[in-house]
Amino acid sequence: MFERTSGILMHITSLPSPHGIGTLGNAAYDFVDFLEAAGQRYWQVLPLGHTGFGDSPYQCFSAAAGNYLLIDLDTLVKDGLLTEAEVRAAEFKHTPDKVDYISLAETRPSLLRRAFARVDEEMQKKISLFRRKNRDWIEDYALFMALKEEKYEGRALWDWPEKDVRSRQPAALRRAKAELKDEIDFRVLLQYLFFEQWTALRTYANEHGVQIIGDIPIYVSPDSSDVWQHPELFKLKPDFSPKKVAGVPPDYYSETGQLWGNPVYDWKAHEESGFQWWIWRMKSNMALFDVIRIDHFRGLESYWEVTAGAENAIKGRWCKGPGMKLLNALEAALGKLPVVAEDLGIITDKVRALLDESGFPGMKVLIFAFDVWNDNEHLPHNYKPNMIVYTSTHDSQSVCEQVMDICNEDEKQFAYRYLRSSTSEALGWSAIKSVWASCANITMTTMQDVLSLGADARMNVPSTVGGNWSWRVRKEGINREVARMLREITETYKRYRPYQPPKRPKPRKAPEASETAEVSEAAAQD
Repeated sequence: MFERTSGILMHITSLPSPHGIGTLGNAAYDFVDFLEAAGQRYWQVLPLGHTGFGDSPYQCFSAAAGNYLLIDLDTLVKDGLLTEAEVRAAEFKHTPDKVDYISLAETRPSLLRRAFARVDEEMQKKISLFRRKNRDWIEDYALFMALKEEKYEGRALWDWPEKDVRSRQPAALRRAKAELKDEIDFRVLLQYLFFEQWTALRTYANEHGVQIIGDIPIYVSPDSSDVWQHPELFKLKPDFSPKKVAGVPPDYYSETGQLWGNPVYDWKAHEESGFQWWIWRMKSNMALFDVIRIDHFRGLESYWEVTAGAENAIKGRWCKGPGMKLLNALEAALGKLPVVAEDLGIITDKVRALLDESGFPGMKVLIFAFDVWNDNEHLPHNYKPNMIVYTSTHDSQSVCEQVMDICNEDEKQFAYRYLRSSTSEALGWSAIKSVWASCANITMTTMQDVLSLGADARMNVPSTVGGNWSWRVRKEGINREVARMLREITETYKRYRPYQPPKRPKPRKAPEASETAEVSEAAAQD
């Protein structure tokens, strides 16, 4: 399924957009142009969801909703929903290097409410159509957010004071919907704007030979519309708080393991339902992305379960996952899956067997490889064709930071020798060449490694809260010379493959006014 190609991992928030955070506006289109000029096939992004705890894209309020902070304000000005003066008035002091999520949370919602007040009749028709087409999730999500943020002042699901609302009693839900109608409509508008802008960007990327790799976190947030809508699919207490939570035991990243806090699935309930929720989730993501990365793939074979309330992830147990039962159900419903698997961590023979049977490309990371005493599997000469391999990732140090931090002098010198790095070449470029020269079908790097950046550019430190997910690239770093150098490396190692996007059907003639009602009614049945 995957040709010998390459790409760059960088999240939308890291783009050098104006107004304090990377968005789906001009900077995103400029980055697509950069990728095209650099000969890259893939742009990998992190989960696009509405972030909650710690601003992490892996802790979202919904498995389907988009992050309203990614909505581009300049596009709203162009569309007449905001004025330039209003955008200027909502500005705050920000830097081009970091996202200030606290200031964004204080200023962005009120600005977007101005856009909500300007929705006209024509746009309302489009929003209504969007709402009907996404009715399987958007009504519950919009009501959940209206309840959580407006009525219950940000309280977590299990702390909601009205038990009949929490337990989804029909009369209580009807009452809440009537009470919060305007707030629900506002949340729906934000989703409409997000998906309109995302669809336009992805279309542009595909037309310019760039495919998008999306990311599915294996778990959902405990405080989410997903848990509220489908409590029977998770291991929960009667108050909807997690009974058992996910994580990983002590590993490369942490001596005490990683305690994620996400509720683990009741896989028996999923199987009894024919894995319908997972089929819906995968189908939704296949509509958004060209390729999908399943985060923590090893959790489908067996997963680390910890009792909720534990201080760390040391005391837990391995539990059996759904394995090929889930993957077979997904393929039966959706066809061949365009999936790559994040199979890092504690990998057993059973996990390897599941990966082999699935046929998905597994993952390797160069910076995990510099072990002078062993022939490490993360070294490029050990890669296999059916792999997606990285110089570094959003969860790790950059190549420069990692190599410079190696305390053992033998290991540090081994890294320099292996990368064939000289004083005249930046470590990031040496790493890219080493990975690009391998036999792996897909090779990926980060913008941090393209620019040979260090510790100040780290995106996330696992098992920590605060200060993560905020790195942004400087506009001047995305330039023609960098694109030329990366294009040269890509062509040298025979990874340049011009992508021919599938031909899209020609749009039908716009319906006459008399036909509009029929078209809308047909869409409602979609």
